[in-house]
Amino acid sequence: MIDLVIVIAYFAAVMVAAITGRQKTEVTSEEYFLSSRSLRWPSIAFSTIATNIQGYQFLGMMGSAYLYGIAQASLEINAVQGILLAVFIFVPYYLREKIITITQFIKTRLGAKVALAYSLSNILLFSTITIGAALFWGAYAADVVFGEYLAVLHPDRIIRISILIILLGLFSAVYTYLGGLTAVVRTDIIQFSILLTGGIVVMFMAIYHLGGWEQLYIKTPELMHLHLPSTHEKLPWTHIFGLFLLNINYWCANQSVVQRSLAAKSLKHAQIGLMVGGIMKYVMAVIIVVPGIALVGILGKNGLVDPDMAFPYLVNTYLPLGAKGLVLCALFASLMSTVDSTFNSLATLYSIDIYKGYLKKDATDMQMVKAGKRAIIFGFFSGVLIGIILLYLKFANPDAAFTHTLNELRYYINCGIVVLICSAVFMVKPKHNTALYVFFGTFTLQVIFKAILPDMNYFVRAMWVIVSGISLLFFISKTTLVPLKTLLQSGSKSISYFGLVLLLSLAGLHVIFH
Repeated sequence: MIDLVIVIAYFAAVMVAAITGRQKTEVTSEEYFLSSRSLRWPSIAFSTIATNIQGYQFLGMMGSAYLYGIAQASLEINAVQGILLAVFIFVPYYLREKIITITQFIKTRLGAKVALAYSLSNILLFSTITIGAALFWGAYAADVVFGEYLAVLHPDRIIRISILIILLGLFSAVYTYLGGLTAVVRTDIIQFSILLTGGIVVMFMAIYHLGGWEQLYIKTPELMHLHLPSTHEKLPWTHIFGLFLLNINYWCANQSVVQRSLAAKSLKHAQIGLMVGGIMKYVMAVIIVVPGIALVGILGKNGLVDPDMAFPYLVNTYLPLGAKGLVLCALFASLMSTVDSTFNSLATLYSIDIYKGYLKKDATDMQMVKAGKRAIIFGFFSGVLIGIILLYLKFANPDAAFTHTLNELRYYINCGIVVLICSAVFMVKPKHNTALYVFFGTFTLQVIFKAILPDMNYFVRAMWVIVSGISLLFFISKTTLVPLKTLLQSGSKSISYFGLVLLLSLAGLHVIFH
């Protein structure tokens, strides 16, 4: 009963926070999509990292840590490279031009055609794989861990998870529809607090049953290596190069992540918020990876047949009543904090780039907001559809490496986006038509590399596709690179003493982990 009370209280708190932050009847596009550019650094930090955390990290990444150890943390801690690029280079550019969407920035550098290709690619990605995968993984993870509790919805697992996908998607869509970015940020702060608390409870419970932190090195020394051999099938150390480039897409060119920074009260608030978020990434790396390693020390190497059951095993075996309800809320939060942000960014891209840009150029603010709300409704239906399709595919082939498959699908688009955003920022005068051809050419490069080298790690493949695309655009355009001093000029001036402390803290944490 206490677990049920906790879950009900959680949903009530989220909805109350969203409603109290609801916009008035008539709002401008900046009020609805960018919260009147009034966000302070704590809101930026909490909301950005809450968006970043998804249900598959508790299942898939903890399961991967059970197999490969602390090397799995490299996917989390190396995000700091992309975050620092956003802090000192990309976000200062964006805020200086007072853009609402990254598409507007690309348009000034690479032309309308390239900007339209970027926007449509992201709209396609957000409305299908991003929302669908978040809904699927959050609902699936909740059912795997708490299937007994959730059986009241329906005895059949597929139908039960489908109901969860619909209900959680609808709940997220409603408060995003009503309140825009303000409601998303207010609820994300609650979501992150629940995520952090639930994760810490699981981690310390695992360490307690292991016998203490020092036992990680005594019982599982082979799993305490951050970098694995280059021949490793899943996590070769060489993957960090591809990961670095893909982090430029996620932290510097992903509308759903960057939108909080675009809504910042000032550049200083955006930079501090992102750096605090970077520190939180290290915390989340520990929370997600350490319990998986600890479980190996508790059960032995062959303790679990399915590594993805590491998180469910810890919760169901060791957590008391009350704590289980908190962890269930954390799983729901991991879903909704990603989905609400994607809904909001989907609405922003469609309203600003497509509706105002092409369909109704004289649209008023009210008409743009209404167009954005229609995009949220569309995103809800398309996301739920994809989520249920992924659910059926998962049950049809339970052993499929779903996380890696979905990542590969995303990278078919994301590699091209990295090429575009890097050329827009780092090249002086890239040719617009060439940029468009190279963007679409990255799809072909992905297919060619996969056909010729099918066993190549997909992070490494992404690296070669991005490097090839940028090199082609650079040499065909016969351009030069923007001087480093110019790139850093805007970003370095606004850093406060507090920001400098955060920067040094990030550097120290990175050294410690490595």
